[in-house]
Amino acid sequence: MNEIKTKVQLVDIDEDMAGQRIDNFLRNQFKNVPKSLLYRIIRKGEVRVNKKRIKAEYKLKSGDIVRLPPIKVEQVEQKDVPNTKLNKVSQLQDCIIYEDDHLLILNKPSGTAVHGGSGLKFGAIEALRALRPEARFLELVHRIDRDTSGILLVAKKRSALRHLQAQFRDKTVQKYYFALVMGEWKSTCRSVNAPLLKNEVNSIVRVNGKGKASETRYKVLEKFAQATLIQASPITGRTHQIRVHCEYTGHPIAWDDRYGDRRFDAYIGAFGLNRLFLHAANIKFTHPNSEEVMDISAPMEAKLDNVLNKMRGLVISD
Repeated sequence: MNEIKTKVQLVDIDEDMAGQRIDNFLRNQFKNVPKSLLYRIIRKGEVRVNKKRIKAEYKLKSGDIVRLPPIKVEQVEQKDVPNTKLNKVSQLQDCIIYEDDHLLILNKPSGTAVHGGSGLKFGAIEALRALRPEARFLELVHRIDRDTSGILLVAKKRSALRHLQAQFRDKTVQKYYFALVMGEWKSTCRSVNAPLLKNEVNSIVRVNGKGKASETRYKVLEKFAQATLIQASPITGRTHQIRVHCEYTGHPIAWDDRYGDRRFDAYIGAFGLNRLFLHAANIKFTHPNSEEVMDISAPMEAKLDNVLNKMRGLVISD
């Protein structure tokens, strides 16, 4: 592992950087440094704000001057940076459906992870950073599953990240997904409240009384002979929540490799489907700068529309 030693730095805190804790600020400044080391240099007084010692919970203010001490950091090899000539990277530029000075909204393709890790060299956020090397700040506001397509919010300013993540925490963001599920979903089933527990070994999520409270609201959009197109709106944001709640009701999502039904997948596959039929189609939130209510929709890829069109010959009436 190659390491380099940084020089002493003095960082002027502007309004966009203000409001964050000093420990979180250091984690963003030194991404490849263990957290234990960062907390150690804070305790030893090597990190100073306005020439004074501070504690890890200190919140930065506009006008603060932060002294960053010399520190050894892992040198990231160039080969770890996504090649912008790769189709999977370059095509993300065409997936941007909204952008301004504060945020960027991506219609993420199915099969693209939101970030690298667990054997993946890169995800959507690393690819966007490679495409925008001049960008000072690009961070994920939230996450969606690798096989789920649709809306993904990326903050271009730290102030926007804080504002948007606060909306997610306060549950004021409204998210709507389209999913094709097995069988006939009853129109009277408008909500599923079932606690979810994640197995930390294999990341499989199950309904379990010891899990976290979880709620998803549903609406029937269209009925087919052996399937239903539904709209799902997660009130809580648990891992795999929509997928597990659908399985729990007896209506797993088409082509779900973890929680699906293989016979149903074979049936739907005859219509040309070969990916998870779950799409983040719409989001409503407050713009972090203008305070305008944003209502953003992302179209489904042609493959999903084609599957529905082929199935419409088998539509059943209420």
